[in-house]
Amino acid sequence: MGKIRIYTDESVSVAIAEGLKRRGVDAFSARDAGNLGLTDEEQLVYADKEKVTIFTHDTDFLQIAVRWVDEGKTHQGIIYCHQKRYSVGECIRKLRMLTAVLSSEDMVDHIEFL
Repeated sequence: MGKIRIYTDESVSVAIAEGLKRRGVDAFSARDAGNLGLTDEEQLVYADKEKVTIFTHDTDFLQIAVRWVDEGKTHQGIIYCHQKRYSVGECIRKLRMLTAVLSSEDMVDHIEFL
């Protein structure tokens, strides 16, 4: 089973990807990938191609995922958290825990709520 790789979209502070990296999690941001300005759907296509799970504060990804299931498309997973729910540090701790208990295979076509 493969480990979850985390890709944070533009709605997420780059401090989260940086904090995850410092704690041994394979993580990077849209900024790191040079993907600033892509649409949400383009971000999801990129994540699928790269076999990474998206972490986002943007509810549009949830709607896109539902549509993709109806269209028979696959995604590599979405982890969603409301932007005001947790601090940067709490997001890092919770994401790190998720990567310890779930595999990349578990995340295929799955939405996880923090």
